[in-house]
Amino acid sequence: MTRSPRLDSAVAATTYQKEWFARTSAAARAGAPLALANADAPHEILRALDIPYVVNQWWSSIISAKRAGPASLAAVAALGLPDDSRQYDVLPLGAQLLPSDEAPWGGLPEPRFAIAERGGDVTHKIFEQWGRRPGTETFLLSRTGAVPAPEGWWDIVADEWDAVFGAERIDLLRDEIVELTHWLAERTGRGLDLAVLAGILDLANQQAEWNRRTRALLAQARPLPVPVTDVIPAVMVPQWHRGTAWAVQAAERLHDEVAARIDAGDAVHPRERRRLMWIGRGLWSDLDMYRAFQDEFDAVFVWSMYLAIAADGYLRRGPDPLRTLAARFVGLTDLLYVPPMSSSWYAKEALAHGVDGVVHLVADDTPGSALITAALEEQGVPVLELRGSNADPRATGGVRERIASFLRERVPVS
Repeated sequence: MTRSPRLDSAVAATTYQKEWFARTSAAARAGAPLALANADAPHEILRALDIPYVVNQWWSSIISAKRAGPASLAAVAALGLPDDSRQYDVLPLGAQLLPSDEAPWGGLPEPRFAIAERGGDVTHKIFEQWGRRPGTETFLLSRTGAVPAPEGWWDIVADEWDAVFGAERIDLLRDEIVELTHWLAERTGRGLDLAVLAGILDLANQQAEWNRRTRALLAQARPLPVPVTDVIPAVMVPQWHRGTAWAVQAAERLHDEVAARIDAGDAVHPRERRRLMWIGRGLWSDLDMYRAFQDEFDAVFVWSMYLAIAADGYLRRGPDPLRTLAARFVGLTDLLYVPPMSSSWYAKEALAHGVDGVVHLVADDTPGSALITAALEEQGVPVLELRGSNADPRATGGVRERIASFLRERVPVS
């Protein structure tokens, strides 16, 4: 049985997000504080202080999906800044210079705060640029180095995070979160209630548990019952509302809908014969690409990092809310990009989902890509590496043709 309508949970999530953004924008334009936070910042502090926040990467995805990426990069270049590095992170800075009728959803109101981790050589420079805009201040957290992680970290990280990331790293970030809390309190008059933060962390853990169940369902399902392009918004919109009752309900709704579609025997492509994994950020400007290989190659993308990291990356339990929050964010980048932590995880996920091939989009800020590819190839999974930014159409031209060639030459029919 083939079911064509989109997942209700995906439609509900995107509808909610549009309404939330409209409310938040109106409040910010009326003078309420708004934060722009990178994905690796401890959002739960902002929620506990009742400071609305827009996630930089989510806003980038909207800019790309609304075809405002080229104009935003041109605006960055007009400032005399490079437009060929970390395009995904810098898009919102450029979009801020677009006329409101050209910016997605009327544009982002000027944030009061810009918060990020000092990832790589460039992220902090981008956020320092935000701090030079009138009305915006920047707070930067330290980026610490990875320690060797135990094998199978995904089985123990929820409770034994000291062993996975190292106590000193966690303590440093915990102290910096306290500093951030004081910094925000000085500017808003809002103090942190640890009981409120603990409740937010508990809701976030419930959300992660639902995501784990959903991931387990999809790993076992043959054929794929729901399109990955619907799973992504159904997971990621709630992710940016992590720590709310709505987000928990959204995660549960996605799980139940996936389970129902499996029970009904639904298939994205009934003739599924090749299962593909997409490693890297989403190609937001061309989401149709993920379904472009079904008819000719019977190939279906069954995996993206968004549900998988939501399942394995965020669950943390502990008695100290501040230290537990630090443990959630201290190694988030490591899980995705630093081998052997990342490479072993991708290999685990590829085997669990029974993929026949991997398309690996390698951006200029994702270290360790060669080791990730090698780990997959060692497991007998062929990999196509594509180098370029997902946010820059200049860098991803010809993607479909290269994937088609990869399927013909290296991915046999299973």
